Amino acid sequence: MILAVDIGNTNIVIGCMEQEKIYFVERVSTDISKTELEYVVEFKTLLELYRIEIKDITGCIIASVVPPLNNVVKKAMEKLFHIAPLLVGPGVKTGLNILMDNPGQVGSDLIVNAVAGLKYYGAPIIMIDMGTATTISVVDEKKNYIGGMILPGVKVSLDSLVNRTSQLPRISLEPPKKVIGTNTIDCMKSGIIMGQAACIDGMIERIWEELGYQAAVVATGGLAGSIVPYCKQKVIHDDELTLKGLNIIYHKNVEQE
Repeated sequence: MILAVDIGNTNIVIGCMEQEKIYFVERVSTDISKTELEYVVEFKTLLELYRIEIKDITGCIIASVVPPLNNVVKKAMEKLFHIAPLLVGPGVKTGLNILMDNPGQVGSDLIVNAVAGLKYYGAPIIMIDMGTATTISVVDEKKNYIGGMILPGVKVSLDSLVNRTSQLPRISLEPPKKVIGTNTIDCMKSGIIMGQAACIDGMIERIWEELGYQAAVVATGGLAGSIVPYCKQKVIHDDELTLKGLNIIYHKNVEQE
């Protein structure tokens, strides 16, 4: 059984898998002030919640975009499971051909999503990860990772809007009753949710135009469920995409040893 951890700027996604079966996917807040012991307690509590024994965990893998937490989480896993986790980065085999100016600068989360997207949905594929930032990655018909885009995330946009205006209130990410709002809160909901959905639709069309052909689209991330239903283009929502990619990469490297 594999414990996979994806450390993002806002949330840490934790999942437990055995072969193709995913036992759970949970999110906890990213906190760089926590000690390794606090993360040990967090992992232990989560496993107890799902009645999984510590001895059942035979491997661990981490993807991270928060470097200060890498060693903390790694040491926490070593302390709890007595296993050295695999950290996605240079030297780790992914099987992905990256055609970027500097392949080493591509975020590990983007690589992991692309690996899963290729296996489960084929090429060409567009992967959208909606977290603190909204990232879009593109794999062409020859299975090459050719690049993408980085947009302000949904909550980043909302927080900026609220913090920089005097009269706009904080709102929850709920869909408005209609696109044309008739009060301040509904106008904000429409702008954030429908606006982001329209942005995704527009980016998909522009990517297809530049590629010269259409590609399947899959979205993941903590906020995808709030936006994807309002996209006009067909977007597959796969909340487990990153964990699936971590599972593939883990086994690819273990089998190579």
